[in-house]
Amino acid sequence: MKPEISFFWIAVSCYGVSSFSYIIGLMARKEGFFNFGLALSAVGLICHVTTVAIRWITGGVLPFIEISESLTSGVLIAVLIFLIIQFSSKKLKAVGVLVMPVCFILLGWAGTLIKDIGATLPASLQSQWLWVHIIGASTGFSAVLTAAALGLLFLLKERNPGGIYEKIPDLETLDDLGYRFIGGGFIMLGLMIVSGSLWSNQVKGSYWNWDPVEVWSLITWLTYGIYLHLRITMGWRNRRLAIYALAALGIMIVSYWGIPFVKENFHTGFRIEHK
Repeated sequence: MKPEISFFWIAVSCYGVSSFSYIIGLMARKEGFFNFGLALSAVGLICHVTTVAIRWITGGVLPFIEISESLTSGVLIAVLIFLIIQFSSKKLKAVGVLVMPVCFILLGWAGTLIKDIGATLPASLQSQWLWVHIIGASTGFSAVLTAAALGLLFLLKERNPGGIYEKIPDLETLDDLGYRFIGGGFIMLGLMIVSGSLWSNQVKGSYWNWDPVEVWSLITWLTYGIYLHLRITMGWRNRRLAIYALAALGIMIVSYWGIPFVKENFHTGFRIEHK
């Protein structure tokens, strides 16, 4: 087995066990499982980064283009931001109960789609906007995933106020943090759309082509725009927005990876030569 594949599946395994640790910790109401899950997610991230580095160094091509690579890079940024949050606030350990299972499932899916290391990057992908597009998409996904996890914690704490839930921030703080992460995600997803349009204009001579991924990206961005409108203008708070954040995450995942997987489009039409 190739080194990058070995590290990849070690990362998947670590994320998987970490996911169960967070779920069991919440069910058993024992914080020790959170600490174990955190340690495994950190080990998994190291292996994850190693996988991406090997593919990049070996092929000399950005390992973020194929759908499996897009999944891999999106999950990498999500876990990185998750760990930064963990080391920034001990009260948010339980966020892993949603973040890690989603990352585990998406990375496992990426493993079933993985291809050989790329050898040649098409001229159409050699654009400065590609980096901006990738960073905007990955960071935006990570932000709204975190917001959805905060929404889940809000709903759980609302129904289970005692025990381990006492160590989770109060409902008002969870609601406010969820709003802040979605606000950040909204900005980054907007950056993804704008940079994608500029990139498309370089390649095809038009800023918008009604590509399925473009349309669904716009739908996702508007979905989170509606969230902000409901909170800022309509005064929505707490439980309704927590449920909204969880539902919107599903739209985000379908837009980001589901549509490119089932529809031939601008994003899947590039031919990358492999070694």
